[in-house]
Amino acid sequence: MSRPITLFTGQWADLPLAKLAEMAKGWGYDGLELACWGDHFEPDKALSDDKYCQTRHDILGKFGLKVFAISTHLVGQAVCDVIDERHKRILPPDVWGDGVGPKVQERAAQKLIDTAKAAKKLGVKVVNGFTGSSIWPKIYAFPPTTPEEYEGGFKDFGARFTPILNEFKKLGIRFALEVHPTEIAFDLFSAKKAVAAVKGHASFGFNFDPSHLAWQLVDPVEFLKEFPDRIFHTHMKDVFVDLAPGRAGILGSHLGFGDANRRWDFRSLGHGVVNFPAILRTLNAIGYAGPLSVEWEDPHMAREHGAAESVAFLRKIQFPSAAAAFDKAFEK
Repeated sequence: MSRPITLFTGQWADLPLAKLAEMAKGWGYDGLELACWGDHFEPDKALSDDKYCQTRHDILGKFGLKVFAISTHLVGQAVCDVIDERHKRILPPDVWGDGVGPKVQERAAQKLIDTAKAAKKLGVKVVNGFTGSSIWPKIYAFPPTTPEEYEGGFKDFGARFTPILNEFKKLGIRFALEVHPTEIAFDLFSAKKAVAAVKGHASFGFNFDPSHLAWQLVDPVEFLKEFPDRIFHTHMKDVFVDLAPGRAGILGSHLGFGDANRRWDFRSLGHGVVNFPAILRTLNAIGYAGPLSVEWEDPHMAREHGAAESVAFLRKIQFPSAAAAFDKAFEK
């Protein structure tokens, strides 16, 4: 099984799509996972201009690239979050609007549905994104937080996302939540509760990113084994974790990414603790045939170097599934 290797454009949104596509081709990528910000993919334009989606394909096609998924992390974050001024920094003006929390959430939900419609016009079947979470601020249960309050957060997620997922299903589009701190699902157990909250909705699954699991000390391979039918997309990203000398922990100490005192930080592929050969072997075992999408985030490395190095890293370690048992030759 040779999966396409793509580059997520979220960290490159300052560049025009045409420029990034040219660079990605030079590095050896098969395609791009288009972020719904910058000029890379604009859902509103896709819905208002019947020629817009073709312009995206034309740009990619010029360099022999394809698109398999789009990503709307920023808008999705506002669906279930308790809205505050931070959201203004990431949301389109038409979603932020007057900044009144419930109205922002409603507009974000509608934008997510519109993004699914735009994805259909583009010809992709997966929209990656975030959900936000009304209970993430209660991750540490003090002041005392009751089990009912936590359950209320999952009920809120179910109530807000089930109508969205119903619209996705009508369109034949699947929503892939990137399991990630600040989302309703941030580890294996919260992911199970999220699936239950939407009653196992067929359009709800995950954008698997091992880096967000590994720094929480969750085994990414165990996550894949738990959800073999709900891995709709993957992000390939590494992470450094080393709690010595014992002065800072995994909560980050309010230190910015790249600070030398942090005890975990994102890394370019092959420079961290993630066991990618084991992950690729498990992806083979569960039959995942979708893209391996490099999400480059490394505060100490030039991104052009990281992008080129990452695709080469994946080309080297990816291998096809076995066509038959290794001892089949002994059968009579």
